[in-house]
Amino acid sequence: MTVPSLMQNHQRKTYVTQLHKVYNELSQAILQYQTDRNALNLKEAGLTSQDEFTNFITKYFRVVQTCDTFKGCFASEYKSLNGSAYNVMQNNNSFVLANGASIRPNYAAVGDKLFNIMVDINGQKGPNIHGRDLFFMFIYNNGLIDDRAQSAPMSEEEREASYKSRCTAVSDIGGCFGKILNDNWEMTY
Repeated sequence: MTVPSLMQNHQRKTYVTQLHKVYNELSQAILQYQTDRNALNLKEAGLTSQDEFTNFITKYFRVVQTCDTFKGCFASEYKSLNGSAYNVMQNNNSFVLANGASIRPNYAAVGDKLFNIMVDINGQKGPNIHGRDLFFMFIYNNGLIDDRAQSAPMSEEEREASYKSRCTAVSDIGGCFGKILNDNWEMTY
C-alpha cells in the first residue's frame, strides 16, 4: 500500500470511531431519558418537540457551546462526496459537545421517525464532507437510531438503497450512516 492510501484508511477509521462514539452517547442518553420517565417509547416520555429535544441535549450531554442556528457550531460550507456544494439546513439550535462533535437536532416527525440529527463529528474542522465527517442520524419513537426511513430498524437492503439514492446525491440527506451500519462500523465507500 502507498503512504497516501494508508493515511486515507487511517483517517476513515478515525472518522468512524468518532461517529460511533457520538452514536453510543446518543443511544445511552435516549435510554436514560426513557428510564427517567418510566416510558416505553420516546413519545410517551415526552420527546415530541424541538424545545423538548433542546432540553434533552442540555440535560444529558456536556454542551460547551450553544448556537441559535447553524452558524458558529458548524463549518460555513460543506461538500458532497462528489465535491459539489452541499446545502444543509441552517435553522434550529445547534450544539458543540465536549467530545468536539457538533449536533443540530431537527424535529421532523414522519411515521415513527421523530428527529433527524445532523452530526459533524469533528466540529468546524475539515474536511466538511457529507459522508466523511458530516452525517445524518435519525431517532425513532422506539428509541433506535438508524438511517432515514419510516421506522427502525431498517433492513440491510433498505440501508443500501438509501446509500445509493442519498449519500452519493448532491442535495439529499442520509444514506451514509446506514452504509456504515451495514458495513459493521467501517467506511467502505
